[in-house]
This record gives sequence, C-alpha cells and structure tokens, in this order.
Amino acid sequence: MTDHAMPGTQRRLAGKFAIVTASTAGIGLYTALRLLQEGARVMISSRKQSSVDQALSFLREQPHVDPSRVHGVVCHVGSPQQLEAMVQEAVRFARRTGNASNADECIDIVVSNAAVNPAAGPILETDTAVIDKVLDINLKSAIEFVKQVRPYLRPRSSVVFVSSYTAYNPSPPIGMYAVSKTALLGLTRALAEELGGTEARIRVNAVAPGIVPTNFSQALVANEESRAHFEDATMLKALGRPEEIASVVAFLSSEDASYVTGECVLVAGGMVASRL
Repeated sequence: MTDHAMPGTQRRLAGKFAIVTASTAGIGLYTALRLLQEGARVMISSRKQSSVDQALSFLREQPHVDPSRVHGVVCHVGSPQQLEAMVQEAVRFARRTGNASNADECIDIVVSNAAVNPAAGPILETDTAVIDKVLDINLKSAIEFVKQVRPYLRPRSSVVFVSSYTAYNPSPPIGMYAVSKTALLGLTRALAEELGGTEARIRVNAVAPGIVPTNFSQALVANEESRAHFEDATMLKALGRPEEIASVVAFLSSEDASYVTGECVLVAGGMVASRL
C-alpha cells in the first residue's frame, strides 16, 4: 500500500462518526481514508482480523489522519449477530471519542460496501445456493445493517450504498451480481422515502462505480485486451481509482449534499453500460 494524501484541505466531516463495511481493501478502504481525512471518526470492518489489522496500520500512517479516530472490528455482514456486535462496538467507540449531547444518537454516516460475486454465468444456470449467497450479502445484509444502525443515527445522517454500473444493464457473465446491484437502486429509493419523511430527515443515496481495478474486480482486467476494452468503453479512456469513488461517497455524506436523497451517482468515467 502507498500513501495517498487528500487533495486540498477540506474538513467537511469534522465531528462526524462513520461506519464503513468491507473497508479493508479497495473502494471500502479508500472511502474510510477519505472520511478520516475530512475529519470524521471511522469504524472499519472485514471478515478477517489480519485484514483489519493491516488496514488500521495503513490508515493510521496516512497524511491528515489522527490515528486515534479510526477503529476496526471483524464482521461478516451475512451474520445478523456479527452486524449487531459491530454496530454496538461502533457505538461504544463513538461515545468514547465524541461529545454527543444525546449518547443514543452518535452515528452520522453509514456506508454499505460489502459484496460478493461467487460465480459467473447465465442466471438460469446459476446454482440456487449461489443466488442465495449473492442476495444475502449484496442485498439482505445492507437492509439488516441499516436496521441495526437506525436507532443510533443522528438527525440529518447519511446512508450510502455502493452499487455498480452493471445495475443499469445486468448481463452475462455476472448477471446475478448485477441484478443484486439493481436491487440496491430500488432499496435506495425506498429507504430515502422511508427515512427522509421522519423528523430526523435521514438521507439515503448510492454510488455506482464503473470498472475499478481492485482485488474484487481483477478478473475483468486480467489481461491487456480486456483492460483495453473497458478503458475504451469510457469517455475518459481510463479505468477508475478507488479514491475517485471515495470522493463521491464523501460528498454524499457531507452537508454539501444536504438536499440530495434517493439518488444514485454513476461514477464510471462516462461509461455507457449498454455499450458493453
């Protein structure tokens, strides 16, 4: 891992507390970094303790990051019990490091980033167990996460789901994964209506990244031919970087987006999904 300083000196999230799931690599890790660099306290998580430890070490060494403002736990988002334990540990960390006047309301930013794609191929040839796993992790866990965190959200909090450009045109060989990401678009609209109409005025949005070469998507750009194909499908003729997705999540989490809810921001370099 290398150092990545935040452009400029914005501190839009000073005093805020965030939880980011699946945040020890790729988009999740750089989202946690961006939120930290903008002044938030952040709870990260991963399925493996070694991944949490490595990510914490990386984050605490970065410019504009106060090491005491980031904490991490092991959490498999497919387990409601582990999600509850993560949220409770986040609440303890938030209360210990913050100065909330109402200790019950101590979380400001929720980023649901966890996803799996265990198999590729036509949907109608996909094993039922694989379908269950995709929906459990990519959709149901996102709902459960918001359920668990809802009692602790401050007024005007922000929830951000990480969807995908494939949500707009699900197709082989990752059709089932894409359909689960399409469902997140519907969930974003539904929860924006459900939570925005309360006195707390909680905002719910999503980001839809294009191709970002991380460990998760490495198979899509495993050779020069496929990489060139996806680069050519963008208007900028370049693949994305995790930092570029993180910056949009930070915007949606900030007061700069105070009148934005129920939306999905496509962050894909001008990629048109139908061209693929």
